[in-house]
Amino acid sequence: MTGPGAEWLDEEAGPLVRSYAITRGRARPATGEPFDMITIISTAARPRSGSPGLGPEHLDILEMCLRPQPVAEVAARLGLPLVVVRVLLGDLLHHRLITAVRPRPESALSKEHLLREVLNGLQAL
Repeated sequence: MTGPGAEWLDEEAGPLVRSYAITRGRARPATGEPFDMITIISTAARPRSGSPGLGPEHLDILEMCLRPQPVAEVAARLGLPLVVVRVLLGDLLHHRLITAVRPRPESALSKEHLLREVLNGLQAL
């Protein structure tokens, strides 16, 4: 990791700041809505200078999500556990700094259509 916050990472030992310190002891997002791994996150606004409660990880996420990214990609690029990233995203959503586009639930009709297509393909063999 390069840039701000790089001093808190030791390549051999891993992060020097524990996950619970980054999330201030929280294990769930403040919004109450969990973020699916494939939810697409986009930066909606920049924080005002001196925004309370936003750490360097929040700012890294905002920078990264100038181009929409799935939650799993954000976690991988930050090198943080998914549960930590979900809490940070909840903070950003609470401050209205990001938008989250959640996947649409699959309807029973689309599942049936897919199964019929598979069956037709198997019968054609």
